[in-house]
Amino acid sequence: MGALEKAFYSPAGKAISAKAGLKEPPRLRRGRTWPQGSIVLASIGDGGFGGGTIGAEALTLLGRATESPVVDDQPETPAGYGARIGALVVDATELISIPGLEELRAVLRPAVRAIEPSGRIVVLARSEQDGWEAKAVTRALDGINRTVGKELRKGATATLLYVDADASPGDLVSTLGFVLQGRSAFVDGQAWRVSGASQPADPLDERPLAGRTIVVTGAARGIGAAIARTLARDGARIVAVDIPPAGESLAAVANEVGGTALQLDITAVDAGAIIAAHVATRGEKIYGIVHNAGITRDKMLVNTDAQRWGSVLDVNLGAQIRMNEVLLDPKTEGGVMEGGRIVGIASTSGLAGNKGQTNYAASKAGVAGLVAAMAPDLASRSITANAVAPGFIETDMTARIPFVQREIFRRSNSLSQGGQPEDVAETIGYLLDPRSQGVSGQVVRVCGQNLVGA
Repeated sequence: MGALEKAFYSPAGKAISAKAGLKEPPRLRRGRTWPQGSIVLASIGDGGFGGGTIGAEALTLLGRATESPVVDDQPETPAGYGARIGALVVDATELISIPGLEELRAVLRPAVRAIEPSGRIVVLARSEQDGWEAKAVTRALDGINRTVGKELRKGATATLLYVDADASPGDLVSTLGFVLQGRSAFVDGQAWRVSGASQPADPLDERPLAGRTIVVTGAARGIGAAIARTLARDGARIVAVDIPPAGESLAAVANEVGGTALQLDITAVDAGAIIAAHVATRGEKIYGIVHNAGITRDKMLVNTDAQRWGSVLDVNLGAQIRMNEVLLDPKTEGGVMEGGRIVGIASTSGLAGNKGQTNYAASKAGVAGLVAAMAPDLASRSITANAVAPGFIETDMTARIPFVQREIFRRSNSLSQGGQPEDVAETIGYLLDPRSQGVSGQVVRVCGQNLVGA
């Protein structure tokens, strides 16, 4: 639990919230922790139960035992479990018709009634279907997932994973492990795609980044520092990058995680070359780079001048493109290795827009567009490009927002609280995992299913 989260649960924080008529938010399960209750597996199709098998095979690789679902088929007596369950995984990869959605309702309803605090509901579906009805049903699953996420209580979350037909159980291991574990605490009501990448049928690795060099920009404080700590926990060698004025804090973070500090203005035309040279002097290549550095210069559009506009777009988007061009050049010594990872930081402001942040929204929407454009171009080199889109995250900066406004931001999501920096870091760690090879060109929102945005 972070310092700001502890403050909320302190006697003073509880007293203020009570006077404001606010309920105490649920405590979320975090880290590499599994659900306490049993994992229920349902495989459904279009003619009775018994559809796809990829869910069962992936859970076997994860070493998670499963039990059969309770089915709501007696309207006069609502079905239910005798005890709390930890998660429901529904393999709906064979579901292609509207009548087949009844099978999904029949297994979801008893599980929603019985899911434990911070439990998980995960639906697996095919990413591509043939025919109008099948395509409509595929999209209908997204509506169900988002609604279930809003209806769950006590920190439980819902996730929809679109799985390509060529994906193997091994390709699904890192993703299914992430969404079931506490690492996905603040990822709710979201959907993204897993493609086939011929991943080995190995269990989940507790230190998947061991011995790999990862560059984190904006690492001196807040979310950047949390990213460095989390990736170091997972075994990475960290190159922590930030501007010279943050040098003292940057050095402290680098020392804490056993990495190296590099003071650098990322908007410099030679920033990519400087990073590569720093890595090359250690005889290494970059496995992953996390483009976390960013700024805001908020003003209503009518009051936004060229300097405010240009500075935000340059730091948040232009600098990434320039650095990527250098670091992804195979001839660059100390650049990104084959099979490497690129992770950008988008934002719910970029996906939904936000009053007074036209420049910021443009830059963050641009990050989402950038990773989507890069992914197919880098596929032949087995390099993935993805982004995370944080919502309201509790940092020292957000702590300075007036209490009432801060509480509105906190409560405007399905989990009724702000996220923690480590929630963003854990999602980045998942995208950097070598076993996440099948996830590329995706944007994963870390927002507790914020009530605005796509």
